[in-house]
Amino acid sequence: MPPILYPVAGFLGAMWAVYLVDFIVPGSFIEYGLVPRTFRRLPGIALMPFLHANFTHLIGNTIPVAVLLSLTVLTRERPWESIIAILVGGGVLLWLFGRPANHVGASGLVFGLITFLIIVGIREKQFVSIAVAIAVGLLFGGSLLGGIIPSFGSSVSWDGHLFGAISGVLVGIATSGKVTHFF
Repeated sequence: MPPILYPVAGFLGAMWAVYLVDFIVPGSFIEYGLVPRTFRRLPGIALMPFLHANFTHLIGNTIPVAVLLSLTVLTRERPWESIIAILVGGGVLLWLFGRPANHVGASGLVFGLITFLIIVGIREKQFVSIAVAIAVGLLFGGSLLGGIIPSFGSSVSWDGHLFGAISGVLVGIATSGKVTHFF
């Protein structure tokens, strides 16, 4: 593994370590998730990506996080600034406008990275950026479209997905060099 990917492995390792400790220790770390407009649960913005409801949820986030973080780290200058901005931006939007539920998991980051990488590819019009955008669109486009559709009564945080995606678009626009006119 190239040293540039060590932080990606660290991020994934932290997701798994938190889940394993939560599995072993009495109680539940899920109680530290993000609950919109609740000041006591505001730290959930930072904690949410490391908290998972169950093993299936953790597995479902691990692969896309690994792929998308790796693509971001390998192709962007100062990638962690963008990654943190997507996490914080999506979390703040979710805290302000999300459903009053306990939101956990890294899928907001996943959806943010999907839109970020696609927007950067469209705006920069460079071979690598375009190739990454196409690959991300092919791999994750269906999940993106299906994941942001409101599903009221579901335990899936579609609003977390939506606000993560919005954050990715905003960070992509703010950090990509060239402006493309869509009209």
